[in-house]
Amino acid sequence: MRKPNPGGGTEKLPMTEPAPREMRLMRASCRRGKADCPMRGCDQRGWKAEQPVRRRAGAESPAPTRDCQSTSVLPQSLPAMARTARLLASLAALLAAAATGDARPSKIGLRHRREVGGRSAIFNGEDFVLEETDWYLLNLFRLWWHYGISFLRLQMWVEEVMEKFMRIYKYQAHGYAFSGVEELLYSLGESAFVNMTQRSVAESLLQVGVTQRFIDDVVSAVLRASYGQSAAMPAFAGAMSLAGAQGSLWSVEGGNKLVCSGLLKLTKANVIHATVTTVTLQQTEGKPLYHVKYENEVGTGSDYYDIVVIATPLHLDNSSTITFEGFDPPIDVVQGSFQPTVISLVHGYLNSSYFGFPDPKLFPFASILTTDFPSFFCALDNMCPVNVSASFRRKQPQEASVWRVRSPQPLLRSQLKTLFRSYYSVQTAEWQAHPVHGPRSPLPRFVLHDQLFLLNALEWAASSVEVTAVAAKNVALLAFNRWYQDLDKIDQKDLMHKVKTEL
Repeated sequence: MRKPNPGGGTEKLPMTEPAPREMRLMRASCRRGKADCPMRGCDQRGWKAEQPVRRRAGAESPAPTRDCQSTSVLPQSLPAMARTARLLASLAALLAAAATGDARPSKIGLRHRREVGGRSAIFNGEDFVLEETDWYLLNLFRLWWHYGISFLRLQMWVEEVMEKFMRIYKYQAHGYAFSGVEELLYSLGESAFVNMTQRSVAESLLQVGVTQRFIDDVVSAVLRASYGQSAAMPAFAGAMSLAGAQGSLWSVEGGNKLVCSGLLKLTKANVIHATVTTVTLQQTEGKPLYHVKYENEVGTGSDYYDIVVIATPLHLDNSSTITFEGFDPPIDVVQGSFQPTVISLVHGYLNSSYFGFPDPKLFPFASILTTDFPSFFCALDNMCPVNVSASFRRKQPQEASVWRVRSPQPLLRSQLKTLFRSYYSVQTAEWQAHPVHGPRSPLPRFVLHDQLFLLNALEWAASSVEVTAVAAKNVALLAFNRWYQDLDKIDQKDLMHKVKTEL
């Protein structure tokens, strides 16, 4: 994601924000120097972040699918103080690490992947409505010639939204959390942000002076490539998508999946590789206790936990959803569905004639976006390896190379023949990538029960890696604040004034 630059344009948002409060939170109840202190390994400043949890119920995630069901949990058998400290070690480090200083690539042994340049174009099924060149000023001239100043109005609109969204990092740095998606959005942009979840991208852009032609040609192509949806999707999710389209996406050598595995290893958490099947509410001395059942190849198991974080979508179309028992009223699931996405990796020769280039040597593009037509694919990209050496170069257009095709449905043989003159192999992955974004009222909540939380609530407003990291940190802070009854840090109004006062 990219951060607004007051001087014009954008600058890359660093992967880390200043490590805010997690380390200080763990000192909250340290009985320093007393004989009855239950904290072992304490350096008289509180618990160390490396302390692992004793037990953790989770799910295997070998592939990028939405079928994985996982929870982040705290065991019941430890003393109360130790339970709380270990809660912070697991939740604050594991769930929020992606949004704190612990997520620096160098800290988990990763390096930024070298970018490989390539030109993009937008295809409408017959010809290219917009082509990128190697000259920045010429690109601006073409945008102005075709669409007037719509591209400037779009950029100003996106930057205004992102400037307000960036407030969340200050709020979280001071330990503030929100119990629902509506409360979080209202704290960032008041009623304007909440209304953006009910109003379409097209309606919002027309209101600020962007032309319908620009929306149909450019905005719709970006949204199809990222979400597989049209400009009729809500404006807030659309703004997040358009912000990410303003430059190259951030990646690490070896693949971005190494960020997740590296963060998990950094926490030294004890992970149970199993699929959670049931969460049952029980009461112990007036406090909620959650009985979590899970199963794996070995068999079934269960344990009791004080706090449970659900880190998987809960919606009606999810056939493998977790069962909740003993809750009155019952746990509500989100009324919605997910957008099916198919990625096909094709090793072969691109049919440049389909795109209006009979001579493949003259085909100049590495990435092709599409408008509403053709409908059988959304985007086409020439792929680079996850490790890009200094001597790497893209294959020439007439050479066989690996292309990634994003489509709403698996490609038929006839459709593959349309895009490729010939091919050696096709590998396909299909999964439920994003929610089908639409007007939703009321917005989901992070709190399902007293100490039962849903991390994925925020993705119904917008879905991206950074948004998920923000949601994870919010849940970690929310669990901590509720555990210590620090209600002044939950769902507060006028936070910008309060944060400035604290500073």
